[in-house]
Amino acid sequence: MTNKKEEIVKTDRVKERAISQEMRNSYIDYAMSVIVSRALPDVRDGLKPVHRRILYSMYGMGLTHNAKTRKSAAVVGDVLGKYHPHGDIAVYDALVRMAQDFSLRYPLVQGQGNFGSIDGDPAAAPRYTECRLSKIGEEMLRDINKDTVDFIDNYDATRKEPVVLPAPVPQLLLNGSLGIAVGMATSIPPHNLGEVCDAAVYLLEHPKATTEDLFQWIKGPDFPTGGEIFNKKEIIAAYSQGRGPITVRGKAEIKENEKNGRFQIIISEIPFQVQKSELVKQFAKLVTEKRITGVKDIKDESDKEGMRIVFYLQKDAYPQKILNRLYKFSDLQKKFYLNMLALVDGIQPKVLSLADLLNYYLAFRKEVIFRRTKYDLDKSKKRAHILEGLHKCLSHIDEVIQIIKKSSDRDTAKKNLIKRFKLTEVQAEAILETKLSALAKLERKKIEDELKDLLAKIKEFEAILASPKKVRDIVKKEIEEFKNNFGDKRRTKVHLSKINEISEEDMVPQEDTIITFTQKGYIKRIDPSTYRIQKRGGKGMMGMSTVSDDIVEKIISTQTHNILLFFTDMGRVFGIPVYEIPKGTRVSKGRAIHNFLEIASQEKILAIIPINRDDFLNKNGFLIMVTQKGVIKRTPLSNFSNLKKNGLIAIRLKRGDLVCDVKKTSGQDDVILVTKHGQGIHFSEKDLRPMGRQAAGVKGIRLKKDDLVIGMEIVKKGDTSKQYLLVLSENGYGKRTDLKEYKKQFRGGSGVKAANVTSKTGYLKAIKILGANEEELIVISEKAKIIRVKIASISKLGRDTQGVKIMRLSPGDKVASIACI
Repeated sequence: MTNKKEEIVKTDRVKERAISQEMRNSYIDYAMSVIVSRALPDVRDGLKPVHRRILYSMYGMGLTHNAKTRKSAAVVGDVLGKYHPHGDIAVYDALVRMAQDFSLRYPLVQGQGNFGSIDGDPAAAPRYTECRLSKIGEEMLRDINKDTVDFIDNYDATRKEPVVLPAPVPQLLLNGSLGIAVGMATSIPPHNLGEVCDAAVYLLEHPKATTEDLFQWIKGPDFPTGGEIFNKKEIIAAYSQGRGPITVRGKAEIKENEKNGRFQIIISEIPFQVQKSELVKQFAKLVTEKRITGVKDIKDESDKEGMRIVFYLQKDAYPQKILNRLYKFSDLQKKFYLNMLALVDGIQPKVLSLADLLNYYLAFRKEVIFRRTKYDLDKSKKRAHILEGLHKCLSHIDEVIQIIKKSSDRDTAKKNLIKRFKLTEVQAEAILETKLSALAKLERKKIEDELKDLLAKIKEFEAILASPKKVRDIVKKEIEEFKNNFGDKRRTKVHLSKINEISEEDMVPQEDTIITFTQKGYIKRIDPSTYRIQKRGGKGMMGMSTVSDDIVEKIISTQTHNILLFFTDMGRVFGIPVYEIPKGTRVSKGRAIHNFLEIASQEKILAIIPINRDDFLNKNGFLIMVTQKGVIKRTPLSNFSNLKKNGLIAIRLKRGDLVCDVKKTSGQDDVILVTKHGQGIHFSEKDLRPMGRQAAGVKGIRLKKDDLVIGMEIVKKGDTSKQYLLVLSENGYGKRTDLKEYKKQFRGGSGVKAANVTSKTGYLKAIKILGANEEELIVISEKAKIIRVKIASISKLGRDTQGVKIMRLSPGDKVASIACI
């Protein structure tokens, strides 16, 4: 037994080291092994080791582009046995990807059988599929046997394998590369062969060209699946830095079905690396969850002719709205994150700009041409040396034959020939190997011609090796030939402008809409076509359901992209886009305004006005506010540009006074105020000096006892001869009066009679300026009855008249508000 106390004999193989240091060194070794041997492509041939070994193995098996295909399993086995001691699945997956025309822009392998699909279907097992090199794949190995690249031992040192392939074009740009290493990743998109060749030639002629200079040739990625990319400026920035996002969209088209007149959205191209089946599932989910409405059916009608995903839309659908939502919520639009990380000198990972990448490739290609020329020169010199000996001896053929006949053996004949004709051993051996048929005059002539050609080639090769310019010219010539042989049209469309961020507004069509608002603060948005046209004097139809004791206060005609401004009894103003108001049915009650505005529970909305979105953003014009007691003020719209969720002060109200109406003006318009007792005043807005938001205002009209302002209208600058003022009483009587009957005066007066107010008509409730664009009037009552009538059916009467019956109201009901379409 071994004595436990026996000391362990220390040897030179046992070294003490801190475990942290050992872990650090081991991890770095492992990381570099992954980076260099597996994950990252080489900048010279654009390939990872597994792809390089597959191509070289197929080349060694004779699987050129015009050879008979062989089972993929045979290729995988050859690669594993000779060069790549890893799993067969990894090798086969790499082989499959090189054969997929939706993964590589220019496939390097030509497959026969099931090699997977863009739907994400896997390839068949390697025992079922066959393959061979594609033409471009074969070109990658051109001249590999001419000492153009270095060779190293394979994993068991039984054979040699190339460090890189000769690569006649920048493969790293043609097909791109994707890979994840330890602590780093590469993501290089495919590009168009013709564009890459043009850029490489330009860089040869202009070595100091920048990435931006190269973009007169290379437009950006050219994905095998097509699609569209946006913002040239952003793309150039990404390529200049070697990393950055590129926005990619699928190709979609809106078409009208000639048979039924309904629209369809047809998707014919999708972004790179997006599986079609998964994309269709995303579409279906969006429809199921009602994030997209108006879609009747989605069908994948793709076939061998190409991709075709069709959205069959409902009759009332808005195609552009649906398409915008598809871009925003699905992978029909996504970012490709460029990261041009590659191995430089075979060992150093480096993020490269487009110019750097091409410069490294061109330096490598020049080296390939130089080494190939040197190889051809050496080979030509050896052959010329032999031919010179043959030529010398064939001139004395009879003597040569006698020397050979008199020699006792082959070695003696060789020595005698060397001695007699001063030949080298190589030349003498060649003469002894010469067949008798070469002694004929014709064969001797061929030798002389071959020698002459070789001497000319030797001279040419030496000139090339002595001239970097000649080497560069050969690189240029071969790149141009490659472009002529394999160049094709760009598939991915490039948009120079930046893609607009898809906002909620982009997904809502610009359309006419009606906003209704109740006394208790319920609001909704309705399609005007919901209300059919009736004759003047009708009862109307139910417009909405209201909670108990609630009445309709306002109805506003506007468009979905406009901004709604809400003015409260506390003198504050809030703003939201019209499209944020949820769309309701004709009889729905809507939603409480507190869902949209941060107003106090006791705060009441007094006035709502729509503002054109462009005017609001551009701060054009003024807002004129009038209170029930006739106080009026004008404030620049720019003062309201920074609306907050908790509102802004709009006007300082006196105790007991409330905002009655608000309107937008251009600064050159006229104002008309009308009271409930039928008084009206017409004056220029220039009579109102601009005031700040905190101001209280000035007198607009002098009111009699118990009278209140019920409305304000703006008369646009210009011809008023074809404009009318519509006044409507609370009992449904209304009329049109020519604006010429309202003479202009200075603000603050009592005005003139606008209508004959009686117990029959009730007090005036609403007014509206009518121009050439207004064709229909919508009237809503407090009990939510709505009538839609032609304006032409409303009589034109003078100022001092009652008007005609426009809406027949039920007992206890009164007119609430009006709107024009």
